[in-house]
Amino acid sequence: MQATADSTKMDCVWSNWKSQAIDLLYWRDIKQTGIVFGSFLLLLFSLTQFSVVSVVAYLALAALSATISFRIYKSVLQAVQKTDEGHPFKAYLELEITLSQEQIQKYTDCLQFYVNSTLKELRRLFLVQDLVDSLKFAVLMWLLTYVGALFNGLTLLLMAVVSMFTLPVVYVKHQAQIDQYLGLVRTHINAVVAK
Repeated sequence: MQATADSTKMDCVWSNWKSQAIDLLYWRDIKQTGIVFGSFLLLLFSLTQFSVVSVVAYLALAALSATISFRIYKSVLQAVQKTDEGHPFKAYLELEITLSQEQIQKYTDCLQFYVNSTLKELRRLFLVQDLVDSLKFAVLMWLLTYVGALFNGLTLLLMAVVSMFTLPVVYVKHQAQIDQYLGLVRTHINAVVAK
């Protein structure tokens, strides 16, 4: 009974995250999407210029500077207005942010499942359980050597983030034309394969 309740709760959380991600990618709330997209781009561009350690340290310093400044501002405001509002971050300080043993176990089990599945698949591919699948994997790895020679990982990640935030909107706005051209390409590929 508990397992089904946890599964239902996890499905609800997953569906909520999925709908929020779709809302972001389709720019349904322009302000929120702009903030998330801009933050990703700023982070990735920063990583192209500075090391990960420097970027993390600068971000932590910026956040700490903002919170300290806000705390001092509120303290001065309280002293001038002679109010007793208390700590400005009191509500956030009282929030419970610890993970329960059950949550940690659930996430660990999920991670273990994905790691084990990946290891089994890699073993199957590298030890040639199915020759065709191993050859497909070899071709994919060979193509990735060329991709790696042209782009580094950050460039690919940057291109992926920009594509994630632009392609869905472009597709929705020009769906008829894109579907028409994709149909033509699909027909042409099927004709070539049939020969």
